[in-house]
Amino acid sequence: MTETGRGAAIGTASGAAAGALIGSLSADAGKGALIGAVGGALLGTAVGSYMEQQRQDFEKVLAPEIASGVIWVEKLPDDQLLVGMTGATSFEVDSDRIKSGFYSTMDKIARVVNKYGKTQLAIAGHTDNTGSAEYNMDLSRRRAAAVENYLASDGVHPSRMESRGYGMTRPVASNNTEQGRRLNRRVDIVIIPIRAS
Repeated sequence: MTETGRGAAIGTASGAAAGALIGSLSADAGKGALIGAVGGALLGTAVGSYMEQQRQDFEKVLAPEIASGVIWVEKLPDDQLLVGMTGATSFEVDSDRIKSGFYSTMDKIARVVNKYGKTQLAIAGHTDNTGSAEYNMDLSRRRAAAVENYLASDGVHPSRMESRGYGMTRPVASNNTEQGRRLNRRVDIVIIPIRAS
């Protein structure tokens, strides 16, 4: 699969995952009020330029990781952004512990997220189809939560984030090949602008 194809597939699956999380974030009125208090909201045409500047900042600070294929940054519909990371480079095998060698990358992500406080983060964990559905669902939840907790420890306000695991239910590639399974093992951070109502 080409980089462009991978990006399109991941973007589509992540957009669907973000939709579920966005609904959950929006449904929590208390959390929404806190989000507004933390970063404020964006008006009209300011949304697009705000999110574009954030995308450029991600691409600048994550350039080495993007070049090596361990991180990708994509534009999604509705002025949303996707920052995706491969499971193999960010986590130990069958573990929810973020690799210590990946801390500096997580710190870069947190720096950019903290700079742009008028956003919410929907963090989605995914696995391939190796192992049972129950095991993969649990692992994906724990990995998404680990990313959320790491970002919180780096100063991202917890009220801005929600994590969820999807196990093997949202593949972006075939699980019939090692390359496909590698692409399916990932954590996606979908960054959603907070719009003024």
